[in-house]
Amino acid sequence: MYEWSEEQEMIRRAVRDFVDREIRPHREALEFGDLPPYDLLRKLFSTFGMDAMQRDSFKRRIERERAIEAGDAVAEKAEGPRDANSVAFTMIPIIELCRVCPGMVTAMGVSMGLTGAAIMGKGTIAQKERWALDLLTMDKVGAWAITEPNSGSDAFGSMMSTARRDGDEFVLNGSKTFITNGPHADTIVFICKLDEGNPPAERKIVQFVLDSGMPGLEQSKPLRKMGIHSSPTGQLFLDDVRVGMDRLLGESLDAYGGKSGREASKATFSMERAGVAAMALGIVDRCMELSIAYANDREQFGQPIGQFQLIQLKLAKMEVARMNLQNLVFRHIEMSAAGVGMSFAEASAAKLYAAQAATEVALEAVQLFGGNGYMAEYEVEQLARDAKVLQIYAGTDEIQISAVARSLLADQAGAT
Repeated sequence: MYEWSEEQEMIRRAVRDFVDREIRPHREALEFGDLPPYDLLRKLFSTFGMDAMQRDSFKRRIERERAIEAGDAVAEKAEGPRDANSVAFTMIPIIELCRVCPGMVTAMGVSMGLTGAAIMGKGTIAQKERWALDLLTMDKVGAWAITEPNSGSDAFGSMMSTARRDGDEFVLNGSKTFITNGPHADTIVFICKLDEGNPPAERKIVQFVLDSGMPGLEQSKPLRKMGIHSSPTGQLFLDDVRVGMDRLLGESLDAYGGKSGREASKATFSMERAGVAAMALGIVDRCMELSIAYANDREQFGQPIGQFQLIQLKLAKMEVARMNLQNLVFRHIEMSAAGVGMSFAEASAAKLYAAQAATEVALEAVQLFGGNGYMAEYEVEQLARDAKVLQIYAGTDEIQISAVARSLLADQAGAT
């Protein structure tokens, strides 16, 4: 795949028209936190039938899982590669939304792509039917709560939140921070350590599903931050929140033997990292579009600034980044269509490059615009602030470097 197909291009233009017509006019309200993004996202879903597609896909998956539980060997082998179009149609809205409000993609991605996927990946059929479908259709808002005040990059090692057995129930305590959708979440996947009286380093990582309004659960107001203001971020506080086994993902502690709890969370991280390339492509594409127009229109020293070689160098580097990011997106589409998932190291490498490319291009766009680029009136100012978070969330650049390097070293050691 080296370019969008005719059908995919048609969808891309339709989504871009929708974003320009329905979302761009609200950019300022979204940017200043006056308008939560969820109703606009639901309108996007309903306009393009994304909610109906999610319901159909969910129904087929549940039917297949029920057949497998009943011992149907044919159903167990039935799942094959995805259609390339269906994969592309999930990436196109991400790219187009990121040309205007990257934060909306973060809000959407965490709700359906992290919270919903965590339940679909680890939950029982009953749990999927109870919580996941509403998240996948954006009927409800989800939050995936792993980060704590003292456990950023060392998410598992420094985790202090706990679940303690008390008869047939668990008692949850702890706090989470930097939680996307935290202030508005209806459904929360809460990740913590199982306290069985053993040392913290030896405790299992477990996941519970919580609903807003549960006794002992407090959701903060949105936090103020540098960028992606269209994505509400908050804190969660749990004080003796009591839950039954039905809220433990998998409904059995046996499902968390060994490192399975950590691996389930890492799998969610891997999916999140792979999606950053599409986000970065949207940011870079819009920054380049704005920069080309400005370089043609802005005159200094008697000619358009696009005639100066240093400006041309900036534009050329932007195009290189755009091509590389587009190729990463196309590769992801082809791999998914072939039923091949990115390894943790591959997802980390893609995320590392995409985050750095988006940030560098956005900052160069600000530089190209000069004083105007520093003003909120110009879109590149917002895009530069929004791009920076890609180097921080879902694992910092430094963590991605470590993940890739450790994989390379392990592969070399295994080959000798």
